[in-house]
Amino acid sequence: MAKIVLLEKIHASAAQLLNNEGIAEIVQLPTALQANELKKALEGADAVGIRSATHITAEVLQALPQLRAIGCFCIGTNQVDLTAAAAHGVPVFNAPFSNTRSVAELVIAESILLLRRIPEKNVRTHRGQWDKTAQGAYEVRNKLLGIIGYGNIGAQVGILAESVGMRVCYYDVESKLPLGNAKPMATMEALLAEADIVTLHVPGGSATERLITGERLALMKPSAVLLNASRGGVVDIDALNAALREGRLAGAALDVFPKEPRNDKEEFISPLRGLDNVILTPHIGGSTEEAQENIGREVADKLARFLKAGTTRWAVNFPEIPHLEKQTKSRVLNVHRNEPGVIARMNADFAQAGLNIVAQHLQTRGPIGYVITDVDDGISTALLQKLRSEPATIRCELI
Repeated sequence: MAKIVLLEKIHASAAQLLNNEGIAEIVQLPTALQANELKKALEGADAVGIRSATHITAEVLQALPQLRAIGCFCIGTNQVDLTAAAAHGVPVFNAPFSNTRSVAELVIAESILLLRRIPEKNVRTHRGQWDKTAQGAYEVRNKLLGIIGYGNIGAQVGILAESVGMRVCYYDVESKLPLGNAKPMATMEALLAEADIVTLHVPGGSATERLITGERLALMKPSAVLLNASRGGVVDIDALNAALREGRLAGAALDVFPKEPRNDKEEFISPLRGLDNVILTPHIGGSTEEAQENIGREVADKLARFLKAGTTRWAVNFPEIPHLEKQTKSRVLNVHRNEPGVIARMNADFAQAGLNIVAQHLQTRGPIGYVITDVDDGISTALLQKLRSEPATIRCELI
């Protein structure tokens, strides 16, 4: 059976599910590892589970030819070189739904705190100052919440916001059906100019790097607040720092940062430290017991299904084949370059070996093809080697 290495204190629900699924060896390590340490720790592993601090690069993948799957026990996957993983025949799974509620609740809580100026009042009271003024403190009722990125979390934020009396608008690069009374905005600039609260829920990557620039911050009302619980590189931190210190923005709450400490021993550095009207949290948007338990189960289930049956449903970088029960003696998982003739040659090899194909499922994604083939008898070592030696084959495994 398979060996799985779980890093970064992944919730116990993951190991419990994997044990229940009969995974033979589970190794748990408490921290993130850097490249050389990571390569050593993953020697002989069929799969690895990580959170956001462990980075799996093309170099790491090249050194681990036996690695078959990667589980990101979080929403984001930008810590993995997805293209390189696909090129090595390694599907990457994540948890796009499990911490949605936790992040949404944090956003609503921070919206209320910022509009009421609670962070400033709290700091001043700790310093012995008794600041009872209501100036600049507002209810969230009837305020306009602007959501940039109307995906799973953004839409949930909108529903919760309406439940406490906020009006909701959103902007997304794709056309999205509004939930509740949310109103789509034609441009991001229009949203920034109108909203009292702007919250960011966009993916990482070059398309969203420094999405919120100094010029876009200048469009916001001086009484407005900005929240970022998406990706650290989305906001120009220096521009935000200037806007806050110059009073061009009322406040901000950030849970993610361009550069984050690798562990709790490393100091967190940011120009926003010390600002009384800023809430800084250490990337804990999804860090609730409920969310981590759900994430543990969700990603572990995807890894177990892949290792036991070849299922790639919900893989973020790979052709998706839904769960198919293995009901024959042998199942061959073949990852190959997406080019003509591959399946014909493979099936000819099965026929030459006297094997009957009971079921076959093929999907492609860009340059990668993935086919699951069930046959009615055992697969010899010689045939498996022949399938692996096919010029277009990237990876060929037997279940």
